[in-house]
Amino acid sequence: MQSSLLSHSLAIEFPELAPAIHRLKAENAHFVRLLAEHDDIDQRILRDEQKIEVLNDETLHELKQQRLLLKDELYRMASAG
Repeated sequence: MQSSLLSHSLAIEFPELAPAIHRLKAENAHFVRLLAEHDDIDQRILRDEQKIEVLNDETLHELKQQRLLLKDELYRMASAG
């Protein structure tokens, strides 16, 4: 599988944060909502890369920007302790 076709889930990209992510998923509803939004966007991008749901360039670019902003916020929350 090409690296561009891999999921960008937090658990895959930041395995060292797994305990914090697990704790936040159990304790923080805001984190859960952001994570669900991130994962939904990630799946849309992955479906485009797999040619299942082809998106136009502008939409794909916007989704990638949204995913990055969400990932930054989720990482910040998970790494804060």
